[in-house]
Amino acid sequence: MTGSVARSTSSRPSSRPSSRPSTRHSTVVPLRAPVPVEAVQGTLALDLAPDDLPPTAPRSTRPATASPASVHRIDQRARREAERWAWRYVQAVVEIVGGDRPVSQLLCWTDRQVYLDLARRALLVARAGDHQPGVARVQPVRPQVRSVHASDVRPGVMEVSAHVRYGARSRAVAARFEERRGRWTCTALEFA
Repeated sequence: MTGSVARSTSSRPSSRPSSRPSTRHSTVVPLRAPVPVEAVQGTLALDLAPDDLPPTAPRSTRPATASPASVHRIDQRARREAERWAWRYVQAVVEIVGGDRPVSQLLCWTDRQVYLDLARRALLVARAGDHQPGVARVQPVRPQVRSVHASDVRPGVMEVSAHVRYGARSRAVAARFEERRGRWTCTALEFA
């Protein structure tokens, strides 16, 4: 057996170093230099470098024949009347949600979805306060509308924001009114 080489069948790793590099870890990716934590901690990381190029205008989806802004004349007397009406409407809404007024009083001036949401809100507040919704009750503080601001979106559409005080607390109410069949109808109502 002078010319034969003995082969090892053991599964132990060889103690001799391999002359061939390992293909598994041959590619090393360098890491980025670490950023000091105190440089951006507690602040917003904003790029404050000046931008010399003017902003580009977004592409318009309007047809070329449409004017960029359509302006319509507002009758100031009609606008004041609409704001007064919106004031009374929002006052009724906060009284309904507070449980002082039945929701049925606004049925004619409210869209179906808004009406159902108002009824749901009134019921939830009544359950939380352990009283019947829409039944006048003795309250130390009643909600009051402090201010109303109206914006004419287009003829026949008005959006209103109102400031409501309830004791020391304030809330905002936003509403959208559309003219339907000769009367204003609330089509959206949000409390904040």
